[in-house]
Amino acid sequence: ESRPHRDVLRSENIRLVPVAELRGLRVGPKLFQYVLKVLVQSVQLLYTLLRIDQPSYILLQNPPGLPSIAVAWVAGLLWGSKLIIDWHNYGYTIMSLSHGRNHPLVLIAEWYEKLFGRLSDYNLCVTDAMKKDLWVNFRIKAVTLYDKPASYFKETPLDLQHKLYMKLAEDYEPFRPRAVSPSAERSAFTERDSRGGSVLKPRGRPALLISSTSWTEDEDFSILLRALEDYERFIKEGAKLPALVCVITGKGPLKDYYNGLIQKLHFKHIQICTPWLEAEDYPLLLGSADLGVCLHKSSSGLDLPMKVVDMFGCCLPVCAIHFECLHELVKHNENGLIFRDSKELAEQLKMLFLEFPTLEGKLHSFRENLRASRQPRWDQSWDQIVLPLLGNKE
Repeated sequence: ESRPHRDVLRSENIRLVPVAELRGLRVGPKLFQYVLKVLVQSVQLLYTLLRIDQPSYILLQNPPGLPSIAVAWVAGLLWGSKLIIDWHNYGYTIMSLSHGRNHPLVLIAEWYEKLFGRLSDYNLCVTDAMKKDLWVNFRIKAVTLYDKPASYFKETPLDLQHKLYMKLAEDYEPFRPRAVSPSAERSAFTERDSRGGSVLKPRGRPALLISSTSWTEDEDFSILLRALEDYERFIKEGAKLPALVCVITGKGPLKDYYNGLIQKLHFKHIQICTPWLEAEDYPLLLGSADLGVCLHKSSSGLDLPMKVVDMFGCCLPVCAIHFECLHELVKHNENGLIFRDSKELAEQLKMLFLEFPTLEGKLHSFRENLRASRQPRWDQSWDQIVLPLLGNKE
């Protein structure tokens, strides 16, 4: 549904092969519809794979793995290609969020992932916790390849921030200035002097909080909304906190539900918008924000949120909801904070934004720690971990 990043579109080494979306399969009971959809997708995907040039490797991200793991394995047999599965989570645990752990479809999906997962030639995973689980429960040997941000996830220069804000202000009211000035070009966060052309951030500007989501069951955004209600109350009680613009990006099945909840809120000091950003604009907005919030709660407890990886690439401090292996990414009180409920998140927002935007306190120290950490980027991590793995096995 979204246009890929221009680096992908311009690459001579990447060819995109679209697969048509299936429609018109809503006939009969839901179980019949699901089985029919899997069968049709299997034929469709196998046909698509066999039409491309013969690959040496088929690299597959799981989930989604039904039916793609089995189809990729069959295509690999026919091509003589080797199958690499990149385990980002388990599909059956995601299904269990809506169907329940003991639903027949969930049990079948678990059996399927275990069976066909073992048929792969190489396996990558995103946490050490998942590496251990794959071996203990699946008897699959994997190598941990932590998600890393692409090179274009970085802090956004002030001039580019202003251009982005002015662009977003055309469609989204929270980015528009509270007062129009004849001598300056303004957004809610920046202003450009018409004479000198320099861009500044006014002292009384609102703080920019960003979260991204696929609007699915594994992210409970009512936690953030309740925390924002507490934040509004803190201001009414006299706390010296800035006004807040909360931007929640993404598309997904629960977006309309949460937009309905947002419309019922009547804030004086907080504005919320839920835009869909172009691929090029998303990293620019992350690199312009003051704080990121992550509500991803892993269905398996074994994967890590890619959105936090991208935020860290932009040196953006994060407040993230706790789950089992989050500590492999978010270091509490070093590069961000971990919370367990809306009350704790609200207190963290209050602490981080007190006396904003002074260059003191936790928010600034977290950003400095992220700048100093100099984590490897995605291509460096791939070269260091995956290429030697493939070379040694050949």
